[in-house]
Amino acid sequence: MKITYVARKVNLRDNFKDRVERKLSKLEKIFSDAAEATVVVTLEKNRQTVEVTIKDNSMVYRAESTMAEMNDALDRVIDLLSRQLRKHKTRLSKRLRTGSIEELFAELPEEPVVEEDEIAVVRKKQIPLKPVSVEEAILQMEMTNHKFYMFQNADTGLTNVVYLRDDGAYGLLEPSAEG
Repeated sequence: MKITYVARKVNLRDNFKDRVERKLSKLEKIFSDAAEATVVVTLEKNRQTVEVTIKDNSMVYRAESTMAEMNDALDRVIDLLSRQLRKHKTRLSKRLRTGSIEELFAELPEEPVVEEDEIAVVRKKQIPLKPVSVEEAILQMEMTNHKFYMFQNADTGLTNVVYLRDDGAYGLLEPSAEG
């Protein structure tokens, strides 16, 4: 697994990078050799935010945690990723390396797992997609008091989504040709 580090307002020490590699090595058994992990560490007002994104075979796994210490935040992120993988175990075992997912869960401490037979869609809503600018889409999202808003980007003609991030900023999701 290729690991890329991004440090924002903080210098990453080698012992932290070694710790990341040790923690992610436990998870890399279930991913292909082409998997890429991005570790972003941000320092904001004496709080450390660690975000790990793993991309593999058009699947994306992401977890983020903010704590006083970056090692604690890293431990929490690895726990969150492990829970995501455990929750989607049956779906993952079909897509990823055969047998490797069972090996991962044999090593992890047992947690009570709520088995979900199917993912139920409880509401379906159709919305008209009209071309608007990103700024106009953000205004529409705020007016509807939602955390996201799907729209047709007037500049590109593609379907985009704007969303409200946990830090209060806005994000934009755009389609990509990459898988």
